Amino acid sequence: MKKIRKAVFPAAGMGTRFLPATKAQPKEMLPIVDKPSIQYTIEEAVNSNIKLIILITGRGKRAIEDHFDRSYELENFLIDKRKISELKELISISTLASIAYIRQKEPLGLGHAVLVSEPLIDSEPFAVVLGDDIIISKKPVLKQMKEIFERINRPIIAVQRVPKEDVSSYGIVKVRKYGDRLYQIEDLVEKPSVSQAPSNLAIIGRYILVPEIFDCIRQTKKDKKGEIQLTDALKLLLNKTEIFAYEFEGKRYDIGNKMGFLKATVELALKREDLKEEFLAYLKSLKLDEL
Repeated sequence: MKKIRKAVFPAAGMGTRFLPATKAQPKEMLPIVDKPSIQYTIEEAVNSNIKLIILITGRGKRAIEDHFDRSYELENFLIDKRKISELKELISISTLASIAYIRQKEPLGLGHAVLVSEPLIDSEPFAVVLGDDIIISKKPVLKQMKEIFERINRPIIAVQRVPKEDVSSYGIVKVRKYGDRLYQIEDLVEKPSVSQAPSNLAIIGRYILVPEIFDCIRQTKKDKKGEIQLTDALKLLLNKTEIFAYEFEGKRYDIGNKMGFLKATVELALKREDLKEEFLAYLKSLKLDEL
């Protein structure tokens, strides 16, 4: 059985929800405490034994490449200042993974972004990771999914139960129970109304896919926004193979919106041993009625 060695990271979006902060820097480089958000998801892939990271970028995303590259001037500066711990961390980022970059020249949606990666996939099963979802777990979510894939050898989509009133913001799956936290998908619906949603199991930004998805994406029609939705391509793939949904274990932060980004910043800061005590004391000291 082929192993999952590659992960595709679509990162070509404009980040309009975070303007004006994203006018001159990629959304993926906005920091959660002191680490760019995209680094959290790439570390998840690396900790899941993913060998190659394929980043799908667009115009104005050069800062992502620079972040994961060597910075000799900065390294020499840190050496001169004898900031050894900072130097080691900087070098560890540049050696974190083997990273390939492909440019998505038009903003044609998530399905198209995945299709752009086809030349580097080489007929292998692969993962897709969306940077808007940071998931903190004892075992990386991708590793959880890889272990299931190696057992059933079928595409897997991460899902999470969401409040019924929120289903219109997600791709939703219709399923039947298959195993512990595992479901066989019968249908997928992109952002249904509350009355049309087949469940409250929402698709979250982790996928393990097979190369057949590329032909399905090519056959997928654009939606009303002129975009090719991955969910629609998965509906076509469902005609060719079984697809499974996995209700992952972990705490998910939706940093694609400002409130989720703020929650992630606060909670991940409180997980830091070097920040927790002082930051918690500060939060407790706030007089909320005066803000």
